[in-house]
Amino acid sequence: MRFLFALGHPAHFHLYKYTISELLNEGHSVKIVISDKDILRKLLLDEKYEFEVVAALDIKNGLFFKGKKLFKSTAKLFSICRLYKPDILIGCLTQISWVGFLLRIPSIFNAEDDMTYTFLQGIITYPFISTILAPIPTKVGIFSFKKIGYAGYHKLAYLHPNRFQSNSELVTNTVGHKPYILFRLVSLNAYHDVNAKGISEETLKKLIILFKKYNIFISSEKPLKSDFQKFKLKINEKNIHHFLDNASFFIGDSQSMTVEAALLGTPNIKYNSFFGRISVLEELENVHGLTKGLPPDEDLLFKTINEYIDDSQIHSRYEEQRQIMLSSKIDVTAFFLWFYKNYPISKKIMKDNPDYQYNFR
Repeated sequence: MRFLFALGHPAHFHLYKYTISELLNEGHSVKIVISDKDILRKLLLDEKYEFEVVAALDIKNGLFFKGKKLFKSTAKLFSICRLYKPDILIGCLTQISWVGFLLRIPSIFNAEDDMTYTFLQGIITYPFISTILAPIPTKVGIFSFKKIGYAGYHKLAYLHPNRFQSNSELVTNTVGHKPYILFRLVSLNAYHDVNAKGISEETLKKLIILFKKYNIFISSEKPLKSDFQKFKLKINEKNIHHFLDNASFFIGDSQSMTVEAALLGTPNIKYNSFFGRISVLEELENVHGLTKGLPPDEDLLFKTINEYIDDSQIHSRYEEQRQIMLSSKIDVTAFFLWFYKNYPISKKIMKDNPDYQYNFR
């Protein structure tokens, strides 16, 4: 078969990397296209994957410029598909829904955010997409008839124990044996981040003082001010999950890395104005007890951090809760491989018998 994968974020590289690798090993043809963002291009180059850029890295913000970029990249993807002739389009970009609709190519959109959070993307994507493949708790509004829900999360495609084994030796060889805290800062400049608040510079300074007994590392999507440069985590980006797994605590304003920390059993706090709005994180917090989401409230943040520090059982409890969570989930990559290769028959099987997915443990 001929597969086209459309990526628009470094997290999408991780989401599909094992699926793409196995498809190639099985002799299938795979084309990768990207909307360039952050370190996505570098991750692909490090793995020696060939790809085409349909949209360059954003240099301007605002809906007008994002809309212009969207239409130009759709035209480019249309031309690529006319030449490549894929059997199926897979990805997390709106463009595949429009191109698939125009060229009558089946398209699968991998969603994880609720439509209430990414409403604009949903309303321009879901009417044209063939299938929405998403974790069970993810809400897609009136398009639920297009959704196939699975017992897992995006991040389990690469952090499931069948796929990921932490390398603590790599970590200690890089940062030593002293316990460390990992902070993650994101730019919050997506269209759905308007008026969003996360970790401010003043809050970050206070956090650094609070954790002075630990080593401190900052992973940042945005440029760090000179005051914080000495804390910058300087590693090969593809190894970030080993460092996240071995951290004593993770604190960030990133949804993606908070979910990753939760799935790895690393005690974590998500601090931004999206508190309580994302179903996957709500499930991880309220069902599995693997994360803590807080609104931008410094007093509450530092109160919660002190409770974490004072809890001598927190790490063992997080690991126990992680094991319970994993026992209820599937090997997402194994499921994806089956679903993509057997589409659309796989869609009918899942509609008729959703429990079929539990064959992929």
